[in-house]
Amino acid sequence: MKIVVLDGFTLNPGDLSWDKFSQIGDLEVYDRTSPEEIRKRTVDANIVLTNKTLLTAEDIAAMNKVEYIGVLATGVNVVDLEHTKKKGITVTNVPGYSGSSSAQMVFALILELTNRVGHHSQTVTDGKWSESKDFCYWDYPLVELEGITLGIVGYGGIGKAVARIALAFGMNILIYNRSVPPDLPAGITYSDLDNLIKSSDIISLHCPLTPQTKGMINKETLAQMKKTAYLVNTSRGPLIVENDLAEALNKGRIAGAAMDVLAKEPPDKSCPLLTADNCYITPHFAWATLASRKRLMSIAVENLKNYLAGNPQNVVPKK
Repeated sequence: MKIVVLDGFTLNPGDLSWDKFSQIGDLEVYDRTSPEEIRKRTVDANIVLTNKTLLTAEDIAAMNKVEYIGVLATGVNVVDLEHTKKKGITVTNVPGYSGSSSAQMVFALILELTNRVGHHSQTVTDGKWSESKDFCYWDYPLVELEGITLGIVGYGGIGKAVARIALAFGMNILIYNRSVPPDLPAGITYSDLDNLIKSSDIISLHCPLTPQTKGMINKETLAQMKKTAYLVNTSRGPLIVENDLAEALNKGRIAGAAMDVLAKEPPDKSCPLLTADNCYITPHFAWATLASRKRLMSIAVENLKNYLAGNPQNVVPKK
């Protein structure tokens, strides 16, 4: 059995091991694979593992031996599921591995927006404190989290982890989800999306990318937000219409935004958010703590073992 990993570097840049996959079959690991290299590298493969390498209908049609595609991530929009279904190829993903790390990142971004730690540290390094006439200073408004409202769009595993941390900060929490969750903890209130957008001081996105959610943050929804509100996105870049957000930031319609994802990754230098006012961007690494990647690797191995044992888990789409 031949196992091919198309883009292994982000999961394992050298601090993890592929040995457990090697114990299952003949393993080939590529750090990266260009679109032109996909068919050559998968022609003899039985098992294909991909993170962000896009597998199109044409790529899948050329896979004569592949019976299983394991996505080394939660999102499966990189695989043409219609064509894998036609060919009888099983596709699995890795849900739930990064909840703690992603929630931690959400608050790293929130605290940067509200306390400007990185900015103020840099001003000290640049000599501003040494030159100050006072014992302290700040050049952005500092915002206390206790008592303000956090709106969480999407109440899955990560959304719930974010809510738990927000409760510890003493925040009021509104959530919007496709279905109303039962038995919400004290301090968390279900809301329709319009009310959440209008009422929240911080909005954090945690929903999947679907035709319904694509572009959900746009000129109209941004206009409904408080002028003092912040937007955080660690979910999927295309949830936001980037030109609309950049315009809102540059015109001061909202106070700031922070995101770990963009519509195109890596972004073009022309991406409007790269130069937008009060916008913090990190390189899609909320998921990438060592602990999180260890869990991802472990679940991916178990996915394959369970498939080979005739008891597949984390199959997408769900049957």
